[in-house]
Amino acid sequence: MDLQQIKNFLKLADELHFWKTAEKMNITQSALSRQIQSLEEELGVVLFERNKRNVKLTPAGEFLRNKWAVMLDELKFIHLFAKKISEGETGTIKIAHPDSISSSLLPNLLGKISARFPELQIELVQLLYENEQEFIKEYKIDLAFTRDINRLANISSMKVNSDQLAMLVPADHHYNNYDDITRENLDNEKFILPIVDHSSSYRSIVQDFFDTIGCTPNIVYYSDFGSTILGLVAKGLGLSILPLSYIHHATPDIRFIELPFSTDLYVNWRSDDNSPVLKNVLEVIGGMAGKTI
Repeated sequence: MDLQQIKNFLKLADELHFWKTAEKMNITQSALSRQIQSLEEELGVVLFERNKRNVKLTPAGEFLRNKWAVMLDELKFIHLFAKKISEGETGTIKIAHPDSISSSLLPNLLGKISARFPELQIELVQLLYENEQEFIKEYKIDLAFTRDINRLANISSMKVNSDQLAMLVPADHHYNNYDDITRENLDNEKFILPIVDHSSSYRSIVQDFFDTIGCTPNIVYYSDFGSTILGLVAKGLGLSILPLSYIHHATPDIRFIELPFSTDLYVNWRSDDNSPVLKNVLEVIGGMAGKTI
């Protein structure tokens, strides 16, 4: 017994006419008759009552038609789902991202992915900088957006965009523009900055700003989570320097002052990962960045 025999049986059960069925299934009438006879012998049941004028399903044939019709519908679904998996149209992808893109680039990206691949499931996580590369290598995540340049082997990277840095001050603070940011003024301020990590290229950009001003910041809070920093600045607990994209979080009581420094955003993934889901998502990201993966 094979699937084609079952398909031919189901078509004959609908048509109840050997010649019409054979024509529609693109086989000869004699071949169809042999297949039905072989099926009956293998099953040990009579499927059709037939004479020169009529073809009729037996009760056993009626039972098998109902069961096999459902089975074939399930197989079609299974095969279609398998095809979607192989083409990366369904499945799950795990993406790590910094908080800075949560209200800007990330929603736009997810909207484009969902429009092209509506059955794709996406898991979003936020990680500390030191965990990002480890999680990629250990297959705990598939993609990582980061503002740090990758320096590890077997990890591929693509620049997605650049973002201006901004100094965040409480809305009632006396700083109104970049001209107010001087070494003398900053010496009297408290700061909330990312956790010190000398391997972090983003942390180095922040330090470059202070070096340019000639100021050693008085850091009272360390945090790598932007939402936390926004809340602390809004409460007047210190100033901070973050990517300007945080302005899209629409946190009240904060003023953003643009700085003449920028930070790049990269997407990183395993170089040997041949997942079709990953390939499709990278194509969408590349399209947004104006690049081809």
